[in-house]
Amino acid sequence: MKYLVMVQGSAADYEAMVGRPTDSGPAWTKPDLDAMFAHMNAINEELAAKGEMLDAQGLASPSTTRFVKVDGDGRPVVTDGPYAETKEVIAGFWLLDCASLERVTEIAAQVARCPQPAGAPEYAVVIRPVDETGPRQD
Repeated sequence: MKYLVMVQGSAADYEAMVGRPTDSGPAWTKPDLDAMFAHMNAINEELAAKGEMLDAQGLASPSTTRFVKVDGDGRPVVTDGPYAETKEVIAGFWLLDCASLERVTEIAAQVARCPQPAGAPEYAVVIRPVDETGPRQD
């Protein structure tokens, strides 16, 4: 079964990771970033070796987000994001093909153990099964 495993963050976290402290956490140092990337790369290598990783990506800063809706005539209306009330954003993801929910939960726990500086906010790792058939009414 395929699963999307997502790591969360906030716009402030992106600022902290480039060395600017915020109200919600300390500035990350280069050793902090190196430890995080080493942890994530080790997970990626393990998942690739086991044939479970289909894709994995970190996402750009929330300041680059665009929201697209359509107006009454079906024309696109584009706004920059995120909105001020947006507290958490998806910071990165893995698309995995795992034998069971238990296995993907083990992987999510491994991701959640990622090192970070003391005082940095902690977020849950989100698991969503991929629905390859879509909703049915049978």
